[in-house]
Amino acid sequence: MTRLLLGAFPPELGPFMEAPPKGWSVACTGVGQLLAAASTARLIEELRPEGVFFVGTCGHFDERLKVGDFIWAAGAHASSLEERRGESYRPVVERTHWNATLPALALPAHEVVVPPAITRIREGAALFAPLGAVEHLELTGVYAACHAAQTPVGAALVVVNEVGPDAQAQWVANHQGQSLRLIEALRSMGAFD
Repeated sequence: MTRLLLGAFPPELGPFMEAPPKGWSVACTGVGQLLAAASTARLIEELRPEGVFFVGTCGHFDERLKVGDFIWAAGAHASSLEERRGESYRPVVERTHWNATLPALALPAHEVVVPPAITRIREGAALFAPLGAVEHLELTGVYAACHAAQTPVGAALVVVNEVGPDAQAQWVANHQGQSLRLIEALRSMGAFD
């Protein structure tokens, strides 16, 4: 039986795109929670992995975090700025939160907020901060698909920007190098053994 290593797009998976760790299948989900959910569900159906591990980048709300910090995604929370402002709401029966179910790695554990789009305003960062320490675009889709298939799931992320008006420039400058740092750190921790 194999394990499944996912990232949103190739730079997040670095050298594993060409040379997966032994016993692992590697794939990209695509960007955004909906595409990630569909891709993850399809891959689980095809491969029947014993577990799914996602790696990726994120932006931080929590001022205690900085660019280059690694985190364990303890849970993924779907939300939007409109919800946080009270301009919209979700039906009470809609699930919006999923927990990691793989054993946690020795990384600081944080909740992850998954909005429908990247937050560019400081007001938005302040509104999301009570829900989690970081923002990421795919994790609710990955976690939801794994929960539906009863497949253990977890994720490690690296902070590459501060959420706000400079986020895009910081992401462009940092995402590739920091993604490689995360892969190497996880490899040295034995995450792929």
